[in-house]
Formats: sequence, structure tokens, C-alpha cells
Amino acid sequence: MVQSKISLTPQDILEKEFKIDTRGYRLKEVDAFLDVIIGDYEQFFDIIKSLEKEKEELMREIMNLKQELRNVKMSIDIAKSEDKEITNVDIIRRVSNLEKIVYGKGSSSLLDEEEIEKEQDEEDE
Repeated sequence: MVQSKISLTPQDILEKEFKIDTRGYRLKEVDAFLDVIIGDYEQFFDIIKSLEKEKEELMREIMNLKQELRNVKMSIDIAKSEDKEITNVDIIRRVSNLEKIVYGKGSSSLLDEEEIEKEQDEEDE
């Protein structure tokens, strides 16, 4: 797309030879060639401006998306922490169950079921 708007390549400019008159180069030929170069440079500048503008818009969009991603991650973390809230009662129950498994069902646990339920009722209030 960009190449279709540009008439000359750097190699064209480098290899351009002007015919020499008795007093030097033909002025009309040099002027015409310079007009083509000027047109190409104007195209280059227009292309650069539009690409810079597009780049700035994309950078703003990237920053907005990054902020949105941070917010979503934070919301997910908050939701996970609320779902997996572990209380002391839960820990005591787990220890009690582990004691029953390790020492057998007939052995005494750290707290019996009545004490665990009592603590849970107190926390709920």
C-alpha cells in the first residue's frame, strides 16, 4: 500500500543521471526530478503522521485493556478469597478428622463435636 504511493526508490535517486549542457545540467530536467522527490517526501511525512497517530491510539487502547485486566484479576482474586474463607472451626474439624483417621475412631480428639458446634454458633453471631 505504501509502496504504491511512492514513485521513487532510494536506488532510483542514487542512479539518476542528468544530461550536461554547455552550461551544466538541464534545469527543467533537474526541477522535474526534484518535484517527484518532493512529492515522495510529502507522502512519507503523511504516512509517518498517520502511523504515529495510529500508534498513539493503539497505545491508549493497550493501557485501557491492561487496566481492565488488572481490575478483572483483582475481582477474581477477591471472589476466590471469599469462596475459600477458612475459619478456625474448619481447621479444628480437619484436625479432629485426621486424629480419628490416624488414632482410630475411639480415641479422643482435640475438641469434641459439641465444642466445635458451640464455637461455630458463636462465630455466626
